Amino acid sequence: MASKKNRMTIHQRNGYWALDLGEVEIWDGADLALLRETLNRLIATEGKRLIGVDLTYVKYIPSGFFGMLFDWHEQGTSIRLYSPQEHVKNMLWFRQFFDWVDGDCYKLMREERASLVVQSEPEWSEEIDWGFEDEPESMAAGR
Repeated sequence: MASKKNRMTIHQRNGYWALDLGEVEIWDGADLALLRETLNRLIATEGKRLIGVDLTYVKYIPSGFFGMLFDWHEQGTSIRLYSPQEHVKNMLWFRQFFDWVDGDCYKLMREERASLVVQSEPEWSEEIDWGFEDEPESMAAGR
């Protein structure tokens, strides 16, 4: 069985150092630790400021991943995500903080794109007339 360290690859993609965990669909704590360790080495030790992460196979990402990316971004690192699946693109954090660049590339922004405000009440929130008139006399008399 190959270790998780041997599973990660790093390659250049349009000037960015792109991290790739391979065909892992759901990242666990060990995957996040590996990503954190690798990002720390690339950014803090080697001084890389253009970082990308390949999400081709990823179906679920723990929230800690986005917090980690945002922390690096606030320190001046440009972050890109490549090939996110629809489920990932529909996650709230992704819709709020990532913007499409081109092809399958999205960049992390400093400010959220737009606040999510309900424009109108959803149909299911409307009152429903269940056909009851006033409460029956027997219920009123029992008070």
